[in-house]
Amino acid sequence: MDITNPAIIAVVVAGLLLVVFLLLRRKSEPAPPPAQSREVRPRERAPRAAETAARAKADKAAPEADAAAAPAPSVAQQPVAAGEAAAVAEEEPAGPALPVPERDVDVLRRGLANTRGGFIARLAKLFGNRSTIDATLLEQIEEVLITSDIGIKTSERLLSRLREQMQRGELQGEDDVWRSLREMAVDILTVPAPVNAIQAAHGKPSLLLIVGVNGAGKTTTIGKLAARHSAAGRKVLLAAGDTYRAAAVLQLEVWGRRVNCPVMKGKEGGDPSAVIFEAIKRAQEEGYDLVIADTAGRLHTKAPLMEELKKVDRTIQKALGGRAADEILLVLDATTGQNAVQQMHMFREALQVTGVVLTKLDGTAKGGMVLGIVDEHRVPVRYIGLGERVEDLREFDATNFVEALFSKPDGETLAA
Repeated sequence: MDITNPAIIAVVVAGLLLVVFLLLRRKSEPAPPPAQSREVRPRERAPRAAETAARAKADKAAPEADAAAAPAPSVAQQPVAAGEAAAVAEEEPAGPALPVPERDVDVLRRGLANTRGGFIARLAKLFGNRSTIDATLLEQIEEVLITSDIGIKTSERLLSRLREQMQRGELQGEDDVWRSLREMAVDILTVPAPVNAIQAAHGKPSLLLIVGVNGAGKTTTIGKLAARHSAAGRKVLLAAGDTYRAAAVLQLEVWGRRVNCPVMKGKEGGDPSAVIFEAIKRAQEEGYDLVIADTAGRLHTKAPLMEELKKVDRTIQKALGGRAADEILLVLDATTGQNAVQQMHMFREALQVTGVVLTKLDGTAKGGMVLGIVDEHRVPVRYIGLGERVEDLREFDATNFVEALFSKPDGETLAA
């Protein structure tokens, strides 16, 4: 090949110019950043985090909106009556059993806000700018106590003590009255309770029987107690002794799954005593520490239903070799006020009630009714319910309860 040929020289030069052009063009283009290599600066993180949270919230709300928009199933399609199904949904546990880091008194004071804004605030307003305590003021205090579901008998007891102290010159001002009320309330509410009845039972399994009227919160209380005892390391078996209401069994099974406790149940409408008997036998064979037995909610005025409770009690003693239940707790709804005192009377005629569980205290202004119940029946309050969470079922402490209830209201409470 003749390299001096002008045509060949032209082709070579053109090729070289093309190569140089391509190299220069490639060099002038910005290089793409390496994948996943750019650091996110702090000022960029917050908007991205907010965007992510917003997307998550929208995703969560979507199925709820879809469910709300969906047509409700007909009565025939519902396995449980609408009201009962709603009760199951409402009373599902709202969270795990976690310790509450706040002071007990602070938690109680908030839980008793309605009661404190009721008769406690009414008591505080009686004092006004009074500098002395006289008979007229004590009469007004008595009226407030009687109309606040404490009960006539207990109100008269409190007022008799206040009159004696006034005559002795011990009530010089408002603070003395509050102090005296707190002291008397603690005295009324301090009743010896079998605090260690379950831990110190005579033999396994221990048996905890829960009774009460419909709607008082028995099944929810059982679930919360199961969570409490399971957290303490006890092996717990639940017995669905309410065989008449399907929703009660379903609700108990929901709690059983949440707290990892099996549930013994029988045929719908079957013999409650048989279910509890079989649960005790299983607990004995499989080494359970505790059986918590539900019972059918019943009107305390219905004699046949109360007789059935006596049968349950006899069955328990037979299954435990002559030993009675370690505890029989009566669940009372605080919103019923003085009606709860009558319930206590009727249930105690049928059973040896060892303690009271007072539920729904956070939703009523009638929290003072606890004084009348304990004063008249001398049965200890074992637990109080201040909300839907597991930890809202709290062991009762008379001193803390009275401090929270009878502390002088602040300006906001009085203005409510």
